[in-house]
Amino acid sequence: MDYAALKVAVEDAVENTFSSVDFATMTRLAEQKIYNTVQLPVVRKNVTGTLTSGNQYLALPLDFLSVCSLAVVASGSYVYLLNKDVNFIRESYPNPAATGTPKYYALFGPNSSNPLEQTALLGPTPNAALSTELHYFGYPESIVTAGSTWLGENFESVLVNAVLVEAARFMKAEQDIVQLYTGQFNDSILLLKNLGDAKNRMDAYRSGQVRNPVK
Repeated sequence: MDYAALKVAVEDAVENTFSSVDFATMTRLAEQKIYNTVQLPVVRKNVTGTLTSGNQYLALPLDFLSVCSLAVVASGSYVYLLNKDVNFIRESYPNPAATGTPKYYALFGPNSSNPLEQTALLGPTPNAALSTELHYFGYPESIVTAGSTWLGENFESVLVNAVLVEAARFMKAEQDIVQLYTGQFNDSILLLKNLGDAKNRMDAYRSGQVRNPVK
């Protein structure tokens, strides 16, 4: 299902038409809800970079949400950094001029020159221009601009039901209608969670197949 088909399906269901701006807003809100409910591979991204010797800060991508893993490449080998608090790094490495191969990182906050850019604090301060590899979580491109996305092509039921909930709120629909669409969304998101939070998050050889708990 592409974006045009999504708009037709939602408008037919609610028997109403929406402006392009309003429908785009509803769709983005629905996508955000889905991507923050289920851990899907499509929200995992990868970027490589290079540290600056003597600079204890590492700029993070503008679409960065959270870290999956951060590694530096030292002597040809990957060294995965441990996530710590800023105060841990400040206390462990009180002198920023003391350098070495980083072992830890902490999410420091926005870059003062660009409030939208997050930075990581490294400890100790890098002693060389080491390569980095960051796996992180970030929203994929919206179906609003992409036209077609993994979610629309593979789990349109979740996307349609999520947008229907937003459409009902937008139209100030009766409470029973909102509850109906919310229930349909909850049913469909369970199917997606079975994929994203179960099948995609386990090793079938070591963990076995997905099992429902016995009550």
